[in-house]
Amino acid sequence: MERRQKPGLRTFSLRYRNLYHWLVKTTLDLNDQLLIEAKALAARQRTSLTRLIEEGLQLRLRVETAATPRSRVRLPVFKGRGGLVAGVDPLSNRSLLEAADDDA
Repeated sequence: MERRQKPGLRTFSLRYRNLYHWLVKTTLDLNDQLLIEAKALAARQRTSLTRLIEEGLQLRLRVETAATPRSRVRLPVFKGRGGLVAGVDPLSNRSLLEAADDDA
C-alpha cells in the first residue's frame, strides 16, 4: 500500500535534492557577535562551525514542520431539540420500529 504525502517542505527537498552537488560552498552573512559565540561553542563542543550551523538548521526545520497547523474538523452537534414521542421505549426495538411505521 503506497502512502501519499501532502506536498510540502519534505517533498520539495526530495524533489530538488539532486540539483546541488555535495561540494557546493555557501556564503553566510552573520552578525559578528553571533559568529564569535558560535565559534566558541563549536570549540567547546569539539565540533566544526559547519556542523553546529547544520544542527541548528535541522532543529529549526523540525520545529517548523511540527508547528504546521492542521485543519480543524467541525463535527455536527445535536442541540437537543425534539426527541422521542411520548410512549416510545428507546430500549425496545419493537417500540422503535412501530413508531417508525406510524410516521410513514
